[in-house]
Amino acid sequence: MKKSALQEDSFSNPPQSYWIASTPQTDYAELREDSSVDVAIVGGGMVGITVGFLLKQEGLKVAVIEADRILQGTTGYTTAKLTSQHSLIYNKIAQQMGEEQARQYAEANGTAIRMVAELIKDQNIDCDFSWQPAFVYTQSEQYIQKIEDEVKTAAALGIKAFYQQEIPLPFPIKAAVRFEDQGQFHPRKYLLALAKKIPGEGSHIFEQTRAVDIEEGDLPAVISASGRKIYAKNIIIASHYPFYDKPGFYFAKIYQERSYVLAAKIKEPFPGGMYINAEQPTRSLRSLPYEGGELVMFIGDHHKTGQGENTLQHYLNLKHFAQEIYTVEDIPYRWSTQDCITMDGLPYVGRLTADKHNLFIATGFQKWGMTNSTVAAIILKDLILKGENPWTPVYDPARFTPAASAKNFIVENADVAAEFISGKLMPVPDRIDPQPGEGKIVEVNGQRAGAYKDEAGKVHLVDTTCTHLGCELQWNAAENSWDCPCHGSRYTYDGEIIEGPTVMPLKKIES
Repeated sequence: MKKSALQEDSFSNPPQSYWIASTPQTDYAELREDSSVDVAIVGGGMVGITVGFLLKQEGLKVAVIEADRILQGTTGYTTAKLTSQHSLIYNKIAQQMGEEQARQYAEANGTAIRMVAELIKDQNIDCDFSWQPAFVYTQSEQYIQKIEDEVKTAAALGIKAFYQQEIPLPFPIKAAVRFEDQGQFHPRKYLLALAKKIPGEGSHIFEQTRAVDIEEGDLPAVISASGRKIYAKNIIIASHYPFYDKPGFYFAKIYQERSYVLAAKIKEPFPGGMYINAEQPTRSLRSLPYEGGELVMFIGDHHKTGQGENTLQHYLNLKHFAQEIYTVEDIPYRWSTQDCITMDGLPYVGRLTADKHNLFIATGFQKWGMTNSTVAAIILKDLILKGENPWTPVYDPARFTPAASAKNFIVENADVAAEFISGKLMPVPDRIDPQPGEGKIVEVNGQRAGAYKDEAGKVHLVDTTCTHLGCELQWNAAENSWDCPCHGSRYTYDGEIIEGPTVMPLKKIES
């Protein structure tokens, strides 16, 4: 193990995303009166900002509606790998869905990389973009054949994919696949520049405006928590997990996972490139420019939201991994991220349901949102302007893929049912106040409650029944949040919404 001056099991700083900390905050106005546009976009992340920019460039009036501040959700907590290499995916798609769908996915993601690079150049955006190779490697014999198959399939699809038995990281491997012409960048610097191009000429960005419902019809409307409406010929749901998830039963087709990131200063030089292993636990690395030098991101340790016991341990696991291969001098940033996962592992982009021709959705990007968000923006722009896009079959929300999704559908929905029942049957403990900085389930007046004691000694009490579909929440010690183990909604310790699908905060309890 490499030497480190850092304490083995502690961190000097609270969790904070480098992408958010290194960029200015936005201050767009909230929606205060009813409005009308051509396209209403719910969600100010990478999909929402990109498709809003593209549609505005085509002469349409758009409104991007964000519950908090734009680019501070999943986009602000990404790993920012702009790659068409999404672990070992191409052979899987070809085997389960056919070569044509694999070709569509490869073409779509390759196009997304080139489009981002072109926009950065054309718009003169300073966002730390660089071309990098991307590697999937294995240290296990059982993945060698899978990597060989991936190289063969990817190369046949026109991707610059190569087989290797070594990579420039300081440990031995069994095999690896390398993709050329991949990229990395600072996502908020890039997207904040695009966002500035949206307002004006009848287009808007509305922050602090939570969408809670959609009023369907010939001219549908997004309804905000304050009751204000935005009428639009077309509505795009780009809120990460769809807030309007009953049509299409998306709550039964998507689950959410959390992953963790350390951004560390190391003594040794980093060789460049982006890396991820094929086996579990996931370990991924890339670098980023920082104060005249660089930081190295150590990424992994995913688990279903609300089901990662002792969540602080996930950060420690990554710290131990980093210390095994490098001399870690400092860890100025660490954060966790949340990803929507579909049953067959591919995003849902297109019409919300087959019969809703003016309601669109983009969700389920796995852990590869930088390219897939850009792909989603291109597809949605084309569907609204032209009614078609050549990549829609592989991304179609209505696709039927029994070979790829049937098993996961049964397993994940059984897990939701088990979490729902176990949460309701969990015994309510006696009232024991938590320690400062601690959250726990307690009994208050015969009722199950979530209690958090802040550093000033004040206890915050909330009803721990998720306001989405009624599952019982679990405490997340790594982020000081209440997380839903069924569908991934998350709340602050005093019950405010961090991320959906929920649209209602938790009820506060008086002691």
